[in-house]
Amino acid sequence: MYFFISQLSLSDILLTTNITPNLLHLLLNNGGAITFTGCLTQFYFFGFTLNFVCFLLPAMSYDRYVAVCNPLRYISIMRSVFCIQLVALCWMMGFVGSLILTVPSSQFHYCGANIDHLYCDIVPLLKLACSNAFIVQIELYVIGSPFIFSQILIVAVFYTCIVLAVLRISSSAGRQKAFSTCSSHLIVVSIFYWTIVIVYVFPIKGQTSTISKVVSLLYTVFTPLMNPIIYSLRNKDIKKAVQQTLRKH
Repeated sequence: MYFFISQLSLSDILLTTNITPNLLHLLLNNGGAITFTGCLTQFYFFGFTLNFVCFLLPAMSYDRYVAVCNPLRYISIMRSVFCIQLVALCWMMGFVGSLILTVPSSQFHYCGANIDHLYCDIVPLLKLACSNAFIVQIELYVIGSPFIFSQILIVAVFYTCIVLAVLRISSSAGRQKAFSTCSSHLIVVSIFYWTIVIVYVFPIKGQTSTISKVVSLLYTVFTPLMNPIIYSLRNKDIKKAVQQTLRKH
């Protein structure tokens, strides 16, 4: 579990490092300029970390499923080598997924130079494209939508199995311990996928650019901000480790 959390933390660091400094500059100066290369670079690393998290969250839900439903076989199933291979696959899929959108976007001809957004993202870039962006739109909606819903379905199946297994536990203390193991991850998953669906799959009807900006902040700033709080302050082991470290100093 902590290995997966460390990878989630790494992706949060990459995402906030990519988005937040330029975002603060835009807010403080009421706008700003970015080069075409800089915009594509920001978009690539944004898509890279976003795709990685989309693959990592189902992997984490599988880890919680094994921990609750097959606790006696947990060590034999979730071996170190298997976990490393799983995370490596997530990073690789994030790399490839972002490359698929970034390369065609770099070849477009753009009619304007003003991006009405807080960072370089595929939706505002497509609005500025003069050339035919049909291929990217197909990739985004025809391939992207089933991809996102398949991830949500995988997480939902694992957590349904977890809930059914927990309800079969006779003692209330056992049920509470099992639910506390998974509640943190479920909160993060709900916030993340809810905002992704609203922005990329089913945009709110009549959604203004201001609403789009606010919603996008939920998974670029709010979720990375909440992850350390959710996973650390609600975890007894981490709180105990922090207390012991503070006592030493």
